[in-house]
Amino acid sequence: MTGSFGGFITALSGNPPLQMTTLLILGVILVNGWTDAPNAIASLVATGGMELKRAIRMAAFFNFAGLALMTACNSSVAFTIYHIADFGDSPREALVALCAALTAIIVWSAAAWSFGIPTSESHALIAGLTGASVSMYNGLAGIHGQEWGKVIYGLFLSCFFGFGLGWTGGKALSWGGKGRFGIFQRRWRKKYGGWAGKIQIAGAAAMAFMHGAQDGQKFMGVFLMGIFLAKGELTAGKFPIPFWMTALCSIVMAAGTAIGGERIIKTVGADMVKLHRAQGVVSDGAAAACLLFLSLAGIPVSTTHVKTTAIMGIGAASGPESMDMGIVKEMILAWIITFPCCCGIGYGVAELFQKII
Repeated sequence: MTGSFGGFITALSGNPPLQMTTLLILGVILVNGWTDAPNAIASLVATGGMELKRAIRMAAFFNFAGLALMTACNSSVAFTIYHIADFGDSPREALVALCAALTAIIVWSAAAWSFGIPTSESHALIAGLTGASVSMYNGLAGIHGQEWGKVIYGLFLSCFFGFGLGWTGGKALSWGGKGRFGIFQRRWRKKYGGWAGKIQIAGAAAMAFMHGAQDGQKFMGVFLMGIFLAKGELTAGKFPIPFWMTALCSIVMAAGTAIGGERIIKTVGADMVKLHRAQGVVSDGAAAACLLFLSLAGIPVSTTHVKTTAIMGIGAASGPESMDMGIVKEMILAWIITFPCCCGIGYGVAELFQKII
């Protein structure tokens, strides 16, 4: 049991390991707000549908709503992350490994953000935990293959469905004519043009809701892991996810988006593909539908992959010339090397921590 927020604060004041773990976890959530959460509102802001500060406030609310509702209905994503790896028989050593993994995520994500490349903290998290577990066991004995299988399935399914739904929607918009002058889009503008802004806001809100449902659950799984390890407990079975943790994760994530989200919004929503409003609506709808399906299936996926592949699909439907292939290649390369890099960093930092702590 994690108890009330007051109980957590009391435990925090006299427990240095819990203090360090909490600081690192909140740091990871903050970085997620820089590099991953902005994808939810990238199309909305880039096409002029809403000013950045208002979009951040809206995203914060729906991140919280998605996290709270999905956790209450189906917390399987959080438990998948909680059980992704084993850290040995000692709670202290396991906590060292967890802190090493969280450090790796912060280092990797901050480096990618400095180049304006959106990366998946979800996959950085999983790879960092895996590398730390390898350090503790000196091998792969601590890796839970069944849970890792969900991650791999999610990676391919999210990219496949995200791109496919984006491409289908893009083709529908351009049907009967090139680009933005397709028959479908002309009819869409004529019938729904006055509602276009509201429709786009609803799509972005749905994306933010599903980002909270997916990424928020992942980080709560790690948060709970850190709390139990700091208390000297290795396993907890089934446990309730406290409401205060849901609120705290949402607030910190929103702060990260406010601090550094504009760079990622520019890359995803404007530089990679020049989106117009109808395409923004389609990209948000495609990504939200994909995230809802995979979240209900309990498969941890990256909102970065889902949203960016949906935009790539729209760009491909409009023609290769509508996409900046240089940015697309940079993103795909970053996705590929996230696993080995974060796994290696997590392993190296865990080795270092074991020697000095």
